[in-house]
Amino acid sequence: MVEPQSLNSSKTLTHVIYGLYALGIVVGLSPVIAVIMNYVKRQDVQGTWLESHFVWQIRTFWYSFAGMVIGGLATFIVIGWPILLIVWVWYVYRIVKGWLALNDNKPMSMDGGLF
Repeated sequence: MVEPQSLNSSKTLTHVIYGLYALGIVVGLSPVIAVIMNYVKRQDVQGTWLESHFVWQIRTFWYSFAGMVIGGLATFIVIGWPILLIVWVWYVYRIVKGWLALNDNKPMSMDGGLF
């Protein structure tokens, strides 16, 4: 059983991690720091509703990273620019959706979809 104080501390950490992901919109390195924090602190939230946010954040990082690599490589054939734009919009959407749910003390839905 997770203690309420520990849960509050983990919730604050989850807010910080969402902030680092959001900062990644303008500062490219902060999502790397955020995903490292996700992996290091993942065990602390295991079995709580915050675990779903960590999974959400980690998936957001890796899917957007893959999309950026594909889009970046595809810029040579022009289609990469729309891919990069779509990935950017999706990334912002995921941060906003997750952060709002966290603020409302709601877990993220893990139904297997990308949204």
